[in-house]
Amino acid sequence: MKHRSITLFAALAGCLALLAVSGVRGEADRLRALLDAPTRGAANVARDPYRHPYETLKFLGVNEDSMVVEILPGGSGYWTEILAPYLRDHGRYIAANFDKDSPSDEAKRLNAAFDAKVAGDPALYGKVETAEFHPGVKEIAPPGSADFVLTFRNIHNWMADGVADAAFAAFYKALKPGGVLGVEEHRGRTDQPQDPLAKSGYVRQDYATALAEKAGFKLAGSSEVNANPRDTKDYSVGVWALPPTYRLKDQDRDKYAAIGESDRFLLKFVKPAAQ
Repeated sequence: MKHRSITLFAALAGCLALLAVSGVRGEADRLRALLDAPTRGAANVARDPYRHPYETLKFLGVNEDSMVVEILPGGSGYWTEILAPYLRDHGRYIAANFDKDSPSDEAKRLNAAFDAKVAGDPALYGKVETAEFHPGVKEIAPPGSADFVLTFRNIHNWMADGVADAAFAAFYKALKPGGVLGVEEHRGRTDQPQDPLAKSGYVRQDYATALAEKAGFKLAGSSEVNANPRDTKDYSVGVWALPPTYRLKDQDRDKYAAIGESDRFLLKFVKPAAQ
């Protein structure tokens, strides 16, 4: 009975949040209202000063009637909390999670956490669609159907796994002509060559651009909204020394907290219209 009450309360809270947001005129105001919604997790809200969700989505051009595929939203669903209710009535939100057949324990854990989050609030997440991200093997959306494909700080993992080219090819295939690929990543230093395995977690902006262009995309713009000049990018454990990971735990924690989250580039690519 207690569990049922909690579930009903969460659903009611979601409904009230949607009703409040639906009464706000204008997409920009709706988006800002969603960012302030009580249904967002406290840990996700705490990251807003580093992730700038409003500015990021406005730069990329996501609208409430867009079809958006987010690549690997993770267990916390930072962007899911924003995009799912924003697109709920007029658009589509597809979460491309890890392949369900993946042998990785981490992949299974993150998939399970995401599924639990979505199931826990049907008012907000009842229209969330899911796909499996396995580049070159499974499709993230029907070919030529998506308005946007968004990926946040994932390229370094694909480089480490040797699937970066296949990932960008999958994005190109899923997007409609004129569709937008939004890419955010930890920005690597330009005075050092790019490690092809990106073991530090950092990727040079020109390297990421070349990956996208190799797949056929055209660079349409860049934003410095998530830049952080305090990030020196020279940590023994890579970018994971910084928050929110703090891989070194209490060692120099105050130092890393003062730096904040990583320096990141945000790039907007377009799939050329058919000739």
